[in-house]
Amino acid sequence: MFSMIHGRKLILAAGIIALAAAPAVFAADSKAPKADKVERLPLPDGNDFPISSAVTVKAGVDTYFLSGALAPVINKDAPKGSAAAFGDTETQTVGALNAIKGTLARLGLTIGDVVKMTVFLVGDPAKDNKMDFAGMMAGYKQFFGTAEQPNKPSRSAVQVAALAAPGALVEIEVIAAKSH
Repeated sequence: MFSMIHGRKLILAAGIIALAAAPAVFAADSKAPKADKVERLPLPDGNDFPISSAVTVKAGVDTYFLSGALAPVINKDAPKGSAAAFGDTETQTVGALNAIKGTLARLGLTIGDVVKMTVFLVGDPAKDNKMDFAGMMAGYKQFFGTAEQPNKPSRSAVQVAALAAPGALVEIEVIAAKSH
């Protein structure tokens, strides 16, 4: 099981993987309350930014590592390998997250099962080659921290020089976890 490493639980927090002692297992007849298998630590001081400070994945949980996802081409008339073929950062974020939703669905999971996300952003030529963090967040907030889907993953976002697909501005990889 990926979430257990030598009797310790895997903790994912803001891009850092740490190991902590695994909790004791209660006997089947125990009156102790059953704790959630995936715990999300909110940001401090009522911060409503839609990520978690940390996510703890306990024993008894299957962990899924999804490869990076890109957005599909949305404008077949645009020059091949151009950002215009894929859309702006918000459009590409939504496209990549919808692709991830599709992969998760094939595994019997939902976007709410995502516990860790890494977002790779290319500098947008339309924004002086700087990453469009606001555009990424506009797409991201359609999927996380909503009334329909309140779960928030831990997350990192970084600017990279390029992605494998010319014209792609966004690639997103996730780790998901679900009790079995």
